[in-house]
Amino acid sequence: MDASLVRRKGAIDVATVPSVSYSITVRLEVPAGGKAVSQLTHAVESAGGVVTALDVTNAGHEKLRIDVTCAARDTDHAQQIVDQLEAVEGVVIHKVSDRTFLMHLGGKIEMQSKVPLRNRDELSMAYTPGVARVSMAIARNPEDARRLTIKRNSVAVVTDGSAVLGLGNIGPAAALPVMEGKAALFKRFAGIDAWPICLDTQDVDEIVSIVRAIAPGFGGINLEDISAPRCFEVEARLRDLLDIPVFHDDQHGTAICVLAALTNALRVVEKRIEDVRITMAGAGAAGTAVLRLLLAAGARNVIVCDYLGAVHLGRDDLDDSLRWIAEHTNAEGYSGDLRGAVKGADVFVGVSAPGILTGDDIATMASNAVVFALANPEPEVSPDDAREHAAVVATGRSDYPNQINNVLAFPGVFRGLLDAQATEVTEQMLLAAAGALAAVVTPEELGPNYIVPSVFHPDVSTAVAAAVRESAGGRARGFTEA
Repeated sequence: MDASLVRRKGAIDVATVPSVSYSITVRLEVPAGGKAVSQLTHAVESAGGVVTALDVTNAGHEKLRIDVTCAARDTDHAQQIVDQLEAVEGVVIHKVSDRTFLMHLGGKIEMQSKVPLRNRDELSMAYTPGVARVSMAIARNPEDARRLTIKRNSVAVVTDGSAVLGLGNIGPAAALPVMEGKAALFKRFAGIDAWPICLDTQDVDEIVSIVRAIAPGFGGINLEDISAPRCFEVEARLRDLLDIPVFHDDQHGTAICVLAALTNALRVVEKRIEDVRITMAGAGAAGTAVLRLLLAAGARNVIVCDYLGAVHLGRDDLDDSLRWIAEHTNAEGYSGDLRGAVKGADVFVGVSAPGILTGDDIATMASNAVVFALANPEPEVSPDDAREHAAVVATGRSDYPNQINNVLAFPGVFRGLLDAQATEVTEQMLLAAAGALAAVVTPEELGPNYIVPSVFHPDVSTAVAAAVRESAGGRARGFTEA
């Protein structure tokens, strides 16, 4: 999410709870007799941690070696837990392992062959001399690359490291673990082979040139964590240059998920998107894309705020993107701040910065209000405070109901694009994807605490893929022909 709003002093600070993201395993020894073993769990809990496993890995007459796995709130809290364990009489700490770092050792993805290479015949077909026949066939008919190579099922996940998660401009090397994770999600949820491409440049011309040069090897380009406004130009230019779809997940993935969630939230409160007043916080990449899709879906009354307040035509600081927003929203020319824009609104959508609203602000909204506070990890308003006044609340967090997560969208979107051999991403495809995602939640399931399905729901990716494929005018095609 973009950080186009600054945090207001005295705003909320969401209380953190132990999380598997800060999970540690402490290998220690305790005396075989006595109370030390029974005191281990108590020690962790007294420090505010949560024991998730306790395994005896070596037992002797005098000593027991035990692995204690527990969840902490953050790194400092993990150290407090270790100190508490060490304070138990008879405990000797041998090793402390951060399970998240262990998961990332050596990277999270790998390439493996789909065909056997057990003998000379198989080697001759997979590589030289047999492969030359396939290469010449593609040279004669370049379209055969989709049929005879990994192009048909490959996506490049491209970043310049300028806007990574909520971490900011941390560079391409630091962005690589995130891109690896994205590639793993592509494979897990849609069977797509995705390849992290981390570029050591933040120059628009260079990014466009590099991606254009590598495009022949891919069936689609997923732009990721590129900051605004650079991302707008990169995407627009690549769409004009390439004959494969270009999708900026921070924009379009977010927009699909927000529209799907809002579709169902409005069903819960029995309101129509054409009738509601929507206030948005955030005018960067995600906010602009969300706005465009909401307008395409029928929204008519929207006010967008950035850190200077409402975006309107009377402002003298409008760049091209803000001017477009001003021309398509805020018809009455409201020029106040976010708190004023929220008053009387039916819907709040935040894709901005933490702690910019309070529960008292939400109380000024219309009855049966919908609040999407999507800044991560700390939302624009405390979810607990918002729930006291709003009928439906969603966040980007996994520890509250209604998590709006882009993984609900991008695997299925690319599955549909690749299956249809699409050459572009259209607004109609995005609308179709949002509608399909919303429909995964059945009328019987729909409620204030269930407006989007779980990312592990088996129908999510297939439903989104089918909708995109149909919108693209294609069907899943076979690739087994000689």
